[in-house]
Amino acid sequence: MLGNLMNKKVMEKMQVQMEEAKAKLNNITVTGEADNGNVKVIANGNRLLSKVELNDDFLKNASKEQLEELILTAANRALEQAERVEKSEMSHAAMGMLPGMG
Repeated sequence: MLGNLMNKKVMEKMQVQMEEAKAKLNNITVTGEADNGNVKVIANGNRLLSKVELNDDFLKNASKEQLEELILTAANRALEQAERVEKSEMSHAAMGMLPGMG
């Protein structure tokens, strides 16, 4: 019975720490760029896209197909960065939760 109570407390603490880590990730921004920064996509650490920025001069001369391809490239780069940040933050949070790992 005491073991179950201890496990429940540990699990509750882990859940709180994971929720805190996810909240922290909401405040971390990453940027993916394409074509030397003419196209930028911004995401947060939870891999949610929040903004697309297009250089006005570039936009005047770009084709629809070119824009589509560059937006996808920038978005994928932003999501790759967000995934690395998320893994790092979650790993850090896990180290604080599990005995003997920190």
